[in-house]
This record gives sequence, C-alpha cells and structure tokens, in this order.
Amino acid sequence: MRKLILFLLCFIFTSQLSVQALSWAYPFVVWKGNVYEVTDEEVSDIGDVIGKVKRGTDEMTGEYFGDASNMYPKGTKYYEIKGISPKIAIAVEVEESKWYKADYVHEAPKHWLENVIIVLTFVMLIVAVFTIMIRMNNRKT
Repeated sequence: MRKLILFLLCFIFTSQLSVQALSWAYPFVVWKGNVYEVTDEEVSDIGDVIGKVKRGTDEMTGEYFGDASNMYPKGTKYYEIKGISPKIAIAVEVEESKWYKADYVHEAPKHWLENVIIVLTFVMLIVAVFTIMIRMNNRKT
C-alpha cells in the first residue's frame, strides 16, 4: 500500500499539467498571403468586396494559412478602400455598415498545407495526362 501511495505521489508531481493560453499582439486578417493589422480607425469610402475570412487560427499553436483571422469569424468581408492600394491597406467589416482600416504588416508565413495542395494538384494533372495518352494509344491499336 505504501508503494502505491508513493507511486501515485510521484506520478502526480511529475506529470505535466498543460495550460496553454495564446495572446495575440494585435487583431489581424490575412488576404492573398499578406497579414493586415486591423486598427480602430473607421473608414467610410469603401470600394468592392475583395475577399473574406475563410478560417480561423489554431488557438494552441497560432498557426494559420489562407485567408484567416485571429479575431474575426468566418465570412467577415474584406473591402478595398477607395484611393488606397490594397497593398497598403484594406477595410474589414466589423459590423453592418461599419469598417475598420487594416494596414499591411508583412507577408504571411508559408504553411505546409499550401504545398500539399500544389503537389496534389500537380499529381492529379500528371495522372490525367497519362490516362488520356493511354486511351489514345488504345484507340489506335
């Protein structure tokens, strides 16, 4: 009994209790591979819709890819700001008829899933080409 208690105490004190909390430096959106910091500056001279949030960020690791956001839900729309290049800033719809300016910060980090999609597309294209070539050769004979 004594060994069991000692074992349990050792197990409790040596096991790791994992607590993770991710705190972001600023709210951001990602559009076309670029990260934009969303500011508190309201904008009203809005142009066309240019994109939207398609996924969130991983709350444990902070990883993201594609058109993502750490604060705004899926479906949040991005707009161009009239008179400003989207390379400099875009607008993010935070409420109906309310947009905040989002300033370009840097390129988004590359994610391994982006490469997988490219490789799979390339493999599918090669398989399709070989299938067509085989069928054409079978018709000739």
